[in-house]
Amino acid sequence: MIVTTTPSVEGKKITQYKGIVFGEVVSGVNLLKDFAAGLSNIFGGRSGSYEDELINARLNALKEMEYRALELGANAIVGVDIDYEVLGSDNGMLMVTASGTAVFCE
Repeated sequence: MIVTTTPSVEGKKITQYKGIVFGEVVSGVNLLKDFAAGLSNIFGGRSGSYEDELINARLNALKEMEYRALELGANAIVGVDIDYEVLGSDNGMLMVTASGTAVFCE
């Protein structure tokens, strides 16, 4: 499946618009990751534990969006956008949402 942020697929003609599709992932960040990130904040550097969580959440949101497009009979998703939010009373949850338009291209 072609997944692109552009409104079209170069060299292909969009013949059907199947609808808007979403992939959502809400992921909790545990105490150990918070502790490791706190050390990075104190001593400087990148927080590998948070980065890994963010990468996994984004990849899973994209996979879920692709699955939903396939269910509609699409072979591409155009206009893809990825959004990030923190949720929960202590901002301990990460939400990643991927959205785009499912299309069929020839």
